[in-house]
Amino acid sequence: MDDPEPRELTSKPSPTEPAAPKSVEPGFLPARPARPTAESVLVRLIATAGVVGIGTALGTILLSNDVEGWISALIVSTVTVALAAVLWRSRNL
Repeated sequence: MDDPEPRELTSKPSPTEPAAPKSVEPGFLPARPARPTAESVLVRLIATAGVVGIGTALGTILLSNDVEGWISALIVSTVTVALAAVLWRSRNL
């Protein structure tokens, strides 16, 4: 009853057999075409302006609550850099 060798759950093609060609199966939604370069740049610039706006609002809130200037600058710059990194790494923009 006991097998001397464990069985694999997935089958691997043997080295002598050619691998089957991969077929691209469409998903539920159709693939989106690539966004034009000019539109992509415009969207990223608008999103960057939003990041600057968030940093400005955060700085205003911190300074109005009498937080030290260097702490405000540190928090605003850290948040702004993190948001910009997320923005520019996004493949959807």
